[in-house]
Amino acid sequence: MILSIILGIICIIYVLPVLAVLINSFKANTFVKTDTFALPFGERWDEFVSTFGESLANDGEIAPYPSGDEKMWVGFANFIKGMTFGKYPFWNSVKYSVIITLLSTALILVGTSMAAWYIARVNSLFCKILYFLCVFSMVVPFQMVMFTLSNTADQLKLNTPWTIPIVYLGFGAGLAIFMFVGFVKSIPLEIEEAAAIDGCGPVRTFFMVVVPMLKPTMISVGILEIMWVWNDYLLPYLVLDLEKYRTITIHIQYLKGSYGTVDLGATTALILLSIIPVIVFYLTCQKHIIKGVAAGAVKG
Repeated sequence: MILSIILGIICIIYVLPVLAVLINSFKANTFVKTDTFALPFGERWDEFVSTFGESLANDGEIAPYPSGDEKMWVGFANFIKGMTFGKYPFWNSVKYSVIITLLSTALILVGTSMAAWYIARVNSLFCKILYFLCVFSMVVPFQMVMFTLSNTADQLKLNTPWTIPIVYLGFGAGLAIFMFVGFVKSIPLEIEEAAAIDGCGPVRTFFMVVVPMLKPTMISVGILEIMWVWNDYLLPYLVLDLEKYRTITIHIQYLKGSYGTVDLGATTALILLSIIPVIVFYLTCQKHIIKGVAAGAVKG
């Protein structure tokens, strides 16, 4: 019971930022700053109390609010403003986010699963060094390499939505190879030997025998990579040509008016639109994450 209460409190703490974004996405910009955690219905509470007090002196009739007061509830006006703000179309940002996420995830799954199979089956010093380098890359902060990476990406023309997945492959390989290697080691080698006796070469053995058995871990890695790439801000901001290509996270950052003023209502509205797909996606696929991690984490 005590553990359940503690975990429940932790869950509430994690949900509060999402709840704050939700309620502020329907407020006028002024009230987002002054009444951040108030529910977006009608005027502020203190104004309601004063108005209700005046109504008691009017035989119980509630006095109307002054016509000049700004209402807290603005409905979907923030969403419309956020999607139409500036010259850069919002749907272009959605398109590029989808392209980058799908291409990066597909490249990571194919490349790292093949590398992990090779590392797990070829027991050599080179493979061991390669494996530990991939695992070590998970603890290297991105800030240590971001300036060099930005320059290298520009020189190699990796600053488009169709080439930036190569950069994501380098940063996503560590976790993916770690999980894939652990699962491949649990696959009986005799299955692959039987495929070789039947005439399968390495490529056919991998795609026709190993990949179907890697399905649980592939789903888990795919979900984690999709969530990471979709929500990523810093890497696209450093690498992409922002005049031509912007992801949703970068589009939100550009919701600025004159003199750097920010419409927090429109910003929170677009933040809500950006996190809804990944939240629904995660809640739908979370059981596969647990299965995949459990399958690959206790082997090897």
